[in-house]
Amino acid sequence: MLCPRRFLKPGSPPGALWRRGAHKLASVHKASTLSKRKLQSLLFPFSELEPYLHSSVDRTAYQLFHPSLEDVVKAEKLFCSSASHRIDYFTSAERIDHAPTLRQPEVCFIGRSNVGKSSLIKALFSLSPEVEVRVSKTPGHTKKMNFFKVGKAFTLVDMPGYGHRAPTDFVDMVEHYLESRKNLVRTFLLVDGSVGLQEADRVALEMCEEIRRPYVILLTKIDKCGPGALLSNLMSVQDVVKSQTSSCFPQPLLLSSQQFLGIYLLRCFLAHITGSVELSNTSQS
Repeated sequence: MLCPRRFLKPGSPPGALWRRGAHKLASVHKASTLSKRKLQSLLFPFSELEPYLHSSVDRTAYQLFHPSLEDVVKAEKLFCSSASHRIDYFTSAERIDHAPTLRQPEVCFIGRSNVGKSSLIKALFSLSPEVEVRVSKTPGHTKKMNFFKVGKAFTLVDMPGYGHRAPTDFVDMVEHYLESRKNLVRTFLLVDGSVGLQEADRVALEMCEEIRRPYVILLTKIDKCGPGALLSNLMSVQDVVKSQTSSCFPQPLLLSSQQFLGIYLLRCFLAHITGSVELSNTSQS
């Protein structure tokens, strides 16, 4: 049975993984009060779609990264800011030559201007609500590269959105960054899961393929459509990943910033690829 509380030290207060002002589902510890099925769907959103799949469909590609609950709890601590592990907005840059020189591992998020990048970053950092992540209702709000430092563990970069109201030099900025950033360990390409791959997303995917650095597709806003439409979009993306990519992680990750679906899993994935936390087992047994 899923029971994250047994992975906390005896006598640990809820505050060990919970902060005043944080979202009610910011921590796995708080989510453990929910039903087993709800907790399972929060941890692994694909579990809600699996019953709709025909028995002949191979599920392996959708469950490649499947860490233990113990590892999810371990990774979550990385997202709690403290005096010795400060999580905060660091700086912004309008051009790549203005970007700070950093040695720690770096990940970046790219996607269409209304795909929910800022909302996703806010959800990831929700255990440290003092971190300022501006979320605008106006698409195309992010015009600069925004750098967030997660202690000395890694840096997260929010890139300007492409498509609607994108900066005129967006392609040059992003391509140069992806090609030249030596400490970049993974790029995350965000795609709206409720509508599937759009033409602009395919262009971004082709750019990632040409640069040939590892990247991952994140399907956001999965709460904005029914399971049938979501499953169709997921399998369409999976087909593109399988047949048209060589640098993309085979498993698209499902996310909803509003309902916290997949947030714990993404935190664990970030901890894993940046080498910040040593995980015991990351695959489906």
